[in-house]
Amino acid sequence: MNLRDLEYLVALDEERHFQRAADRCYVSQPTLSGQIKKLEGELNVSLVERSGRKIAMTEAGLAIAGQARRVLADTRTIRELAASFRNPMEGDLHMGVIPTVAPYLLPLFIPHLRRRFPGLKLFLHEHQTAVLLRKLRDAELEVLLLALPVETDEFVENDLFREPFLLTVADDHPLAERDRASLDLLKDLEVMLLEEGHCMRGQALDVCLTAGAREHRGFRGTSLETLRQMAAEGIGITLMPKLATLRERNHEGSIRYIPFEEPEPTRRIGLLYRKGSYREESFAAIGEVIREAVTTSL
Repeated sequence: MNLRDLEYLVALDEERHFQRAADRCYVSQPTLSGQIKKLEGELNVSLVERSGRKIAMTEAGLAIAGQARRVLADTRTIRELAASFRNPMEGDLHMGVIPTVAPYLLPLFIPHLRRRFPGLKLFLHEHQTAVLLRKLRDAELEVLLLALPVETDEFVENDLFREPFLLTVADDHPLAERDRASLDLLKDLEVMLLEEGHCMRGQALDVCLTAGAREHRGFRGTSLETLRQMAAEGIGITLMPKLATLRERNHEGSIRYIPFEEPEPTRRIGLLYRKGSYREESFAAIGEVIREAVTTSL
């Protein structure tokens, strides 16, 4: 048994398809299938039920694949630990990012991070918060860039900045002529929000409840870009985080972003990582790069 065989098994468990698993592991399908059979022979247990093109994991296969994930995660940790002793800002680092942050914040700081720490190889994984937290617990990811707070005390939070929300309306909306908006203006209005699963939904909903607004009953967005498109078309009004408006050009002239009066509603953006992580120095340095990049933009 070797680590590569465990990678094949994990890929097969997640893909449930020999060819897709082989493509993911950059090997041929016969190679992967042969190594799985070899692993079954070595362990003297059936790991996969084969029926034509369909496959199913046996109970033993599921249990062993779960353990294989932990072994592979521990192996990555050993390699990364060794690299951190050589230089904490070199080697691979796996970061998770939420979808309402990734497209807007990453372009601001990644070029600076590469110039400052050329030996750091950053792998980015975009998922909703619940998935990212699971991957952080399972050591598949080392640090998360997301909205805070997270309702658990098992991780360390590193606050980076507060991002304002902007009232977003079509250019012919009655509120479009205002230079600033008060929360009172939202009273009894319907506001378009993201669908369940996005942490920003809860943050925007809190703003609506504070202002006496209601959620738009006829629409829930799958992404910020969908909300932006609907607002530009006059379907409704919404709240947009400021970073998402900085490079927006497609709807110029058809949409208005209106800042709120003080105290303006905001969301907290920060890093999250496991307590006792040996890469705290790396996370602190990355956080400083992010702060510097955002300070010149917000």
